Amino acid sequence: MNNQAVMGNFTDVNVLMHAAEKIRDAGYTDFDIFTPYPVHGLDKVMGVKRTILPYISFGAGATGLMTAIGLMYWTGAVDYKLSIGGKPFFSAFFGLPIMFELTILLTALATFGGLWYLCGLPRWYNEYQHDEGFRRAQDDIFVVSIFSTDKRFSLDTAKHLLTELHASDVRVVDAQV
Repeated sequence: MNNQAVMGNFTDVNVLMHAAEKIRDAGYTDFDIFTPYPVHGLDKVMGVKRTILPYISFGAGATGLMTAIGLMYWTGAVDYKLSIGGKPFFSAFFGLPIMFELTILLTALATFGGLWYLCGLPRWYNEYQHDEGFRRAQDDIFVVSIFSTDKRFSLDTAKHLLTELHASDVRVVDAQV
């Protein structure tokens, strides 16, 4: 079965925000809004949940810090004991730069990788990019899409809802893979 989407165009951001709220209140969970610029608060109105990216970053930072401490302890106090100038075999004070750098390195790598993974990047296409209205979302139109993968999806109901919310050019678009 081909994936389909019911799409509608909006020109006013306030009407768009109201429409997003009504679509969410109607019980739809698999819908998206394509905009030519970021719209503040749209994610909250759509009911998008917070990302887990901060937890990924924190976990990677903690792992980097523990790895640095463990590596310094193992090499200095267990595996390769050298008494140099009466310094202790293990001292966190002398290893602060190493701990800082490894924490930052793993945090940065995990944040970058986690962001790409959570966003599904790299994604070179969108299944609906052949639609003219969808392409206009890069320029001057807000496009609301309700996808057929939503459990509440009904073609007639979705079309009626978007029409009722004052969307222009309400249409059914087939996904092209």
